[in-house]
Amino acid sequence: MTVLVTGGAGYIGSHTVRSLGESGREVVVLDSLETGHSEALLGADLVVGEIADFDLVTKLCRERNVRSIVHFAAYKSVGESMSHPLRYFSNNVGGSTALIDAAVAAGVEQFVFSSSAAVYGSPARVPVTEDLLPRPESVYAETKWMVERVLSWIGETRGLRSVCLRYFNAAGASFDSAIGEDWSVTTNLVPIVMKATLGKRPPLEVFGSDYPTRDGTGERDYIHVVDLAEGHVKALDYLDVGKPSLTCNLGTGKGSTVLEVLSATERISGCGVPHVFSARRAGDPAVVFADPSLAERELGWRARYGIEEILQTAWTWHSTHVDGY
Repeated sequence: MTVLVTGGAGYIGSHTVRSLGESGREVVVLDSLETGHSEALLGADLVVGEIADFDLVTKLCRERNVRSIVHFAAYKSVGESMSHPLRYFSNNVGGSTALIDAAVAAGVEQFVFSSSAAVYGSPARVPVTEDLLPRPESVYAETKWMVERVLSWIGETRGLRSVCLRYFNAAGASFDSAIGEDWSVTTNLVPIVMKATLGKRPPLEVFGSDYPTRDGTGERDYIHVVDLAEGHVKALDYLDVGKPSLTCNLGTGKGSTVLEVLSATERISGCGVPHVFSARRAGDPAVVFADPSLAERELGWRARYGIEEILQTAWTWHSTHVDGY
């Protein structure tokens, strides 16, 4: 049986493709390469195409005997989603719905979805547990929540079992620096910190220095991309033994502030991180971190790496791949 990975040439997707291969699974990747990189697949089987192409997906699933789909392919910029909402609804929701339709038609039995902790919005409490009612505050987050609901209904009406993984702030790179994050297509903190440290962008803007945190800056849960990839392998292991659909967080259960990230980066790199302080951004919560106990209990998954490993691998990757792939 084969696993189809959509968006597998992207940042998290490529690390997951590698982990799936290491677990002994046969993998085929479907990616448009709009933002992904074939080089990140390290020779894994790639089909270039769109998830919304029903005929392509059904043919691929039938010819390759696909039992499971791991679905990453999506647009992911919060800011862009607010400027171009219909583009995000069309691609993230419409494309996913077409993919799910084709999967059911081709007899695919199980589905792992790359969701996001963004569905929670500004959570009413921390740590964030899965029983908190989603309150998306961006079009991007809304698209993730909508696809979760589609999968829930398709599971109920068509029997497709799924695991939706709501992950927190993915960061870092592979430990051998073979693959990592393309900083030209991301707005995430860690690659931006690396870019500023290497003098490839203006000083980092730190939004808010008066939050009720250890040092006044915002606190977030950063999860190593290798841990995140392993979470998808564990989700497939869970589904492989016939267990029911599940939605769970993937995070470390610990937060790091912006200034802690900067301080650790300076220690690891031996360089200063140019930065300036600005006012808080409207709607940014002071502290967000996961309660990962459901994933620990149901998937047997736990994050192994912390902020030091995240920043060390990110620094090694970015300092040796300043032009990306």
